[in-house]
Amino acid sequence: MTGVTTTATEPADPTVVAVERDPTGRHLVRDLSPGAFLAPRPLVPAPDRVRIALVGTRAGLLAGDELRLRVSVGPGARLELVEPSGLVAYHHRGGASTWRARVDIAEGGELHWDGKPFVVCDGARVVRSMDVVLAAGARMLWRDTLVLGRSGERGGSVRATTRVTYDGRELLVEDLDLTDPEVRELPGVLGPHRIIGAVTSLGSAPAGPSHPYRTELAGPGAQVRLLDTVAPAVEAELTAVWDDWAAA
Repeated sequence: MTGVTTTATEPADPTVVAVERDPTGRHLVRDLSPGAFLAPRPLVPAPDRVRIALVGTRAGLLAGDELRLRVSVGPGARLELVEPSGLVAYHHRGGASTWRARVDIAEGGELHWDGKPFVVCDGARVVRSMDVVLAAGARMLWRDTLVLGRSGERGGSVRATTRVTYDGRELLVEDLDLTDPEVRELPGVLGPHRIIGAVTSLGSAPAGPSHPYRTELAGPGAQVRLLDTVAPAVEAELTAVWDDWAAA
């Protein structure tokens, strides 16, 4: 099987999650459309928000796969996205895959997305993009972890771009080019670290104790990003930041 390139044959249907809030204050789920890789499933609702799980329906990512996700939060609505498990990009046998998410949050809307680790195995080649549009007064809390390789692996190639606008202005624009292991492992880049985790608040700058790795964004928002060689330390510290910021 060495040297064989596999190609996905199924259409890359997007997973769609859309929630609104009616004039009485009741939350309404307008769309829960399953995609090629993820199926949105309602969870027991909280008193003040809709809770949706993004459940994996097939193995991936493999060469040729394209995972697409569309999330829409209406005015004043609140949505919590839960990932029961992480995502693994396997050896692509010379091919490539993509992961693309588009998030739109209307005025007064709020999204909490507690993402699980995205693992990029040896031989994988992934392009990942997150595009977020926030209206004035909208907020989003996002947790994201990239893992370069499974235990004992160096990790494949990944390029992760993020573009966030708030009230029509750029709030966060980032391009993480981690495609070349020789470059990303240089001192001053990642060095020996293969875990890259972050909690990002968009649309509001959380108060509370200052974190040594906190960065203020170009507008209302902040980010804490951590690097390490193993996941547990990063996950524990990010959980503490997430809990503090979510409570705020």
